[in-house]
Amino acid sequence: MTAHVDTARRILVVSHTARPEAIAATLSVVSALRSAGVLPVMEAGDREEFAPHLQPERTAQLGVDVAVSELEIALVLGGDGTILRAAELLRGSDCPIVGVNLGHVGFLAEMESHDLAVTVDRVLARDYTVEQRVTLDVRATIDGEVIAETWALNEASVEKRQRMLEVAVGVDGRPLSSFGCDGVVLATPTGSTAYAFSAGGPVVWPGVEAMLLVPIAAHALFNRPLVVGPRSVLSVEILHQSVGQGVLWCDGRRRTELPAGAVIEVRRSPLSVLLARLDEAVFTDRLVGKFHLPVAGWRGPRAAERGDG
Repeated sequence: MTAHVDTARRILVVSHTARPEAIAATLSVVSALRSAGVLPVMEAGDREEFAPHLQPERTAQLGVDVAVSELEIALVLGGDGTILRAAELLRGSDCPIVGVNLGHVGFLAEMESHDLAVTVDRVLARDYTVEQRVTLDVRATIDGEVIAETWALNEASVEKRQRMLEVAVGVDGRPLSSFGCDGVVLATPTGSTAYAFSAGGPVVWPGVEAMLLVPIAAHALFNRPLVVGPRSVLSVEILHQSVGQGVLWCDGRRRTELPAGAVIEVRRSPLSVLLARLDEAVFTDRLVGKFHLPVAGWRGPRAAERGDG
């Protein structure tokens, strides 16, 4: 017997067919949601991609033309890239995102693949908390003319195309330094464990309202990462003497070509991304778990319960 579907509850499912485990996980989630009487919703592209893997009647039973404002939560199956795509789909909405990691480190994901059934049950029971994550508004101009206005959850990165860039960086409308480099990463605390981390930036706890500027392979004495407050404006200008041209990437998804003379300004956006949290672990424990950090010998308050004492 087919369960009655409560169209008042609509849950977005975001996934991909690049890996067999993602296909299997998605079919399992869609089936579980329908069995619970909830309407699973897919973005049109995902629905088309998954159609060959679903029975025709199951494909027809997926919601597709649903307003973002009608969604209760988004269940994302994949790595951080899939979660960033979901954030793009839900930009400006009140719909939270919960990610199940089917990738590698998957720092944005809340749960791992072996927790899939538990995750679905918790989502159906609305047993989660929601936290806000800072995002960035990004603007690129040439001679005052806007060539791109976009945003980022993790980072905006100004990168060389082929040859080294000559850039000037500034904070709050004042020049700070100029140097040759491979690029500059402008990141949120959420993005501090992504590209900015790989470039040598600090890990910033998600609750800190801040922005990071991290030079990439800078040929300068003063080439250290910077952390500024949430009301600051960070800028990167590609100087006219720069040998190469640059490219602006936002979250590795949105791209803009940057000729010499381009100025990129980054500020905190008034719009946040909402992440649903099922795991009550503090960020320190998430950091240790994701990066497999050595903690043997710790004598702190939780040592005894872990068996370290």
